[in-house]
Amino acid sequence: MAEDPDRIDAAMRTANGAELARALAEWRDAGVQRVKLALIDVDGVLRGKYVALSKFAAMLDADPGFCDCVLGWDVNDQLYDNVTLTGWHTGFPDARYRPDAATRRQIPGEETPLLLADFVVPEEGESVRRHPACPRGRLARVLNRAAALGFRPRLGFEYEFFVFDETPASVRAKGFRDLEPLTPGNFGYSVLRASAQADLFTGLMDYMSGLAVPIEGLHCETGPGVWEAALAPADALEAADRAALFKTFTKVFFQQQDLLATFMAKWSMAYPGQSGHLHVSLLDADGSPLFHDPGAAHGMSRQQRHFAGGVLAHMRELTALFAPTVNAYTRLVPGAWAPTAATWGIENRTTALRVVPGSATSQRLEFRASGADANPHLVAAAVIAAGIQGIIDGSEPSETVAGNAYALQNELPERQQLPTHLREAAKVLSGSVLARDWLGDDFVDHFCATREWEAREYERHVNDWQLERYFEII
Repeated sequence: MAEDPDRIDAAMRTANGAELARALAEWRDAGVQRVKLALIDVDGVLRGKYVALSKFAAMLDADPGFCDCVLGWDVNDQLYDNVTLTGWHTGFPDARYRPDAATRRQIPGEETPLLLADFVVPEEGESVRRHPACPRGRLARVLNRAAALGFRPRLGFEYEFFVFDETPASVRAKGFRDLEPLTPGNFGYSVLRASAQADLFTGLMDYMSGLAVPIEGLHCETGPGVWEAALAPADALEAADRAALFKTFTKVFFQQQDLLATFMAKWSMAYPGQSGHLHVSLLDADGSPLFHDPGAAHGMSRQQRHFAGGVLAHMRELTALFAPTVNAYTRLVPGAWAPTAATWGIENRTTALRVVPGSATSQRLEFRASGADANPHLVAAAVIAAGIQGIIDGSEPSETVAGNAYALQNELPERQQLPTHLREAAKVLSGSVLARDWLGDDFVDHFCATREWEAREYERHVNDWQLERYFEII
């Protein structure tokens, strides 16, 4: 195990700086005028800015600063009143950050380079530490520990999202009611819909390809205007980066067409929720697959079985990381294509964990509990940490479920039941030994406080359901 999985040593810093310097020289030769920098907040929202190339050049000499309010506010830019890492009590200073040269991309249509960056905490000398509230840094911490144990996770994200014939202004003018979907009817896997909208389907795939976020498959899902995209698999950090970029720049793509896409977990109770499924495989340090054993049942190796056992054993306590919003729990209900308990099965889409048998290179697990609204870096960190801890502990999974997993809901013990609301999920996460070990106490305390805030913000508002139910009759 790495002695300190949060430390970025001087050698890593030097190598990253050299790559950034090479990129700067290329951009100068090409006449590039500006760079777009993006950091990922606790909710998975990209926060960033354009910087002039001359300003970017100056950043190479020292880690630049970014107001740390983005680590201390919610999705509505409202400042938390219950966190300690930042807040009014700290005066919201600049947090140091470091562009990651490995994330270099070109934004289609802008001719502008894009770099993701990590928040860091400087130490004495040349080394720095990953900031405890930086989600990308939390995943890097988990991956450092995994690498020290000889494991290299590979991930592929899938996202469902609804597309509307609306704009950011029109949905607000309508109060987010009576919205017009891009297309009517259900039409799951419809060749008709995809062909009639071919300019948008192929346009999105081409746009993402230009952003170095390749889409393997794109189709209509069941529901008016709902699509599903399967992103090409990659090593874990790159896969999570692609997922974060996909969510933001899918919205960019459609808003440029005067349309609107949403990734909230459930925008209407009339339709299934929007998932953010995660496909997971595991390689050793040399790149050899570890999940496949042709002589074992369903091709499951010992490592895959124990990985599944770990994910199942810790799923309940980690729920807040893959269901991080109040809205997420309207998706996790029986019969809605989303799990309600820590169950697993072979090619069973009613369970939380689906084993996908295949060859040495295709054998994998599909984690089905996460919604489209979740931060992909935190989903990845949670699943990888739980799975590898399962390998360490030799965790054996429960019995597989054949058929309808929802029918077993009332028979399962509490340790397998997923929390039913955000406040409960935050409380369970706060007590998770695994989360504190793999993600760090400071992160767990900070994240749980942000989820408690989110629940409190919801509870202090009157919604339409309350008005319709109580206004006259009570």
